[in-house]
Amino acid sequence: MTENAWTRWPSQEALGRAGISQRRRMLAWAVRALVIALLLWGAYNQKHVGIWSGLAAMAGVVAAALLAWAFYRTTYQHRLVPSLTLLAALMGLAVGAEAAGFRGLALVLWCGCGVTALERLPLAAATPVTSVGLAAYSAFNNDVWLTTAASVVGMALAGYVLRLDAEARGNAQRLLTQERAARAAEAESAALAERARIAREIHDVLAHSLSAQLVHLEAARLLIENGADRERILERVVAARGMARDGLAETRQALSALRGDLTPLEDFLSELVSGSDGAEVTVTGERRPLSAEASQTVRRVAQEALTNVRKHAQGAKVQLRLDYGEHEVTLDVRDSGGRPGELTGSGGGYGLLGMRERAELLGGSLDAGAGEEGFVVTLRVPV
Repeated sequence: MTENAWTRWPSQEALGRAGISQRRRMLAWAVRALVIALLLWGAYNQKHVGIWSGLAAMAGVVAAALLAWAFYRTTYQHRLVPSLTLLAALMGLAVGAEAAGFRGLALVLWCGCGVTALERLPLAAATPVTSVGLAAYSAFNNDVWLTTAASVVGMALAGYVLRLDAEARGNAQRLLTQERAARAAEAESAALAERARIAREIHDVLAHSLSAQLVHLEAARLLIENGADRERILERVVAARGMARDGLAETRQALSALRGDLTPLEDFLSELVSGSDGAEVTVTGERRPLSAEASQTVRRVAQEALTNVRKHAQGAKVQLRLDYGEHEVTLDVRDSGGRPGELTGSGGGYGLLGMRERAELLGGSLDAGAGEEGFVVTLRVPV
């Protein structure tokens, strides 16, 4: 054995009562009661025992029980010196019992000290204690030497088996505690991830809707400042109102998505471009359902790309291509280029950056840049 194994205490889980079944506890208490009964019977079942001797024997049994209880407490707290002191007191009590003629009580105490020390103390301290206790038992036992040797070996093995059993139970308790802690941490992590997903979803919906409204309202402000006619200003205000209505519908849809009620992705893209002139949707590959996170990412990227087209390339033709590959789904949004909108420089430019971060959280990627004619946004999400 390594030095650590010789000096290591059995864990508190091994020395405690946690993990012990009720039947086993009842059996342990029954064994203890039986041992005390046998000690008392052995003390009184002698002809030379008088009243005072009997009372002394009873006091010795009670003292031994109290010392044993204190020994269990100190070993549970991993206090070596008090534990050895209590064992020395028990062995001294056994010597006194032998001197008073109560050999049965003395033999039981020596055996109990040897077995219990091997079960509850570090092996470096338990080995000499067990050796002393079992040697005293051998010296004062009246059986033949072969029987005595077999008894000593059996008790030493019993103490070590009890130690191994306690350590196995302690390891099981530690693993159970770690598993419970891991489950609690996993549940907390899942809750935080779900909160982040909900926050991200609501943010994306509101950012898309408010950004589109801002385009039209700011355009209306510029038209008013430039003295435009009422019809053009009213057109922008009505468009902003429509964006607000669409934003409310998208918010409701996002909440439905968070509950797992998602419309098919192809239908969503068709509805998204239904109000845009010169926009079309193409779907290729074998269609299959996507996870809620992947589906929502595709939807938000499509919305953000179309919003950018309205802001920076008015009048452009837009092609949305959704491709179901073997290992990933690809969304390609490209426009043919158009005239800059009235608010080309508005906004902070964080929309596509947020979409890229969202794609990377799923292990995907988002590329955006100039194409042959206009601007191209390509999203890839593993499935």
